[in-house]
Amino acid sequence: MSTQRAPDKDLEDLAASARAALVREIEASGAFAADPGWTEAFAAVPRHLFVPYYYVSGAGGYERRWGESPDPRTRERWITGAYEDTPLATRLRDGELLSSSSQPSLMALMLVELRVEKGNRVLEIGAGTGYNAALLSYRLGDEQVTTVDLDPEITESARRHLAAAGYHPVVVTGDGARGVPERAPFDRIIATCQLASVPRAWLAQCRPGARILTPLATGLVALTVRDAEHAEGNFLHTPAYFVPLRGADRPEPEPVALGGVPQRARASDLFRFLLALTRGTLDPQEAHAMWEREERPGRERYGITVGGEHAWAWLDDPEGPYAWPLPGSSGKA
Repeated sequence: MSTQRAPDKDLEDLAASARAALVREIEASGAFAADPGWTEAFAAVPRHLFVPYYYVSGAGGYERRWGESPDPRTRERWITGAYEDTPLATRLRDGELLSSSSQPSLMALMLVELRVEKGNRVLEIGAGTGYNAALLSYRLGDEQVTTVDLDPEITESARRHLAAAGYHPVVVTGDGARGVPERAPFDRIIATCQLASVPRAWLAQCRPGARILTPLATGLVALTVRDAEHAEGNFLHTPAYFVPLRGADRPEPEPVALGGVPQRARASDLFRFLLALTRGTLDPQEAHAMWEREERPGRERYGITVGGEHAWAWLDDPEGPYAWPLPGSSGKA
């Protein structure tokens, strides 16, 4: 006999109210402005079904909130917390965060920037809870969406969550850096985990004109694919911090030798973004000199070019004076 708690009408009403409030909050931020079609998706897909439990950090460590708690007040906190515009830690191991549900307003911004069209085939790198795949499935249909994750426990729980919410995209257990060739070609690829470079396998699995949106160096870069070996695009203006991709192409630790760099720059999110983007190719003093000379540029002035075996980052112009190899790449051709 199942011991799962029967649905609580008061909790369902609370969830509906909290979900509507979250949608209004995201809408007020302007995240849906360029594509209002995502408003309906966020209003329809119940986030709480994808986070049956999550962890909230506090002075005494992590507090576990879960929907099956015998305490009705805990269940209410679980519901209201599930619809706050914050990321939720969903999987921990020895104090290390392995998986999370991203901040909904950032998810909205990323989905809008993915610029999906009817009939697009989408690959998501990093299945997480399954919530993002559900939003994509609502908008495009189950058969158009593939999501992949390295951890079989994560993909299995994502399948359960998706099924509970009524969605059945293809969920694959595998290394996201290698893509999912058996489901290619794709029109869009979106990653919800931090990478150090753009895997060449993704380009090879894309149709010409496809769009790739991925976290890189504490930012989000949107690339247009020209062919199986070439892609180029700019970063978005927003910062983005994600759990690193497990498997290949993990980011290296951030450099710590900042001697000679003024405290103002050390404390600047934009300068630390530049350091992450130039890691191993420019020393901090060179990076700081450029940053000051160019009046502390925002993320949107930077871009990435992938060409054959080479990949490089640049400021303002891929053929301009400020260009350097991406970490782990042989650089500009």
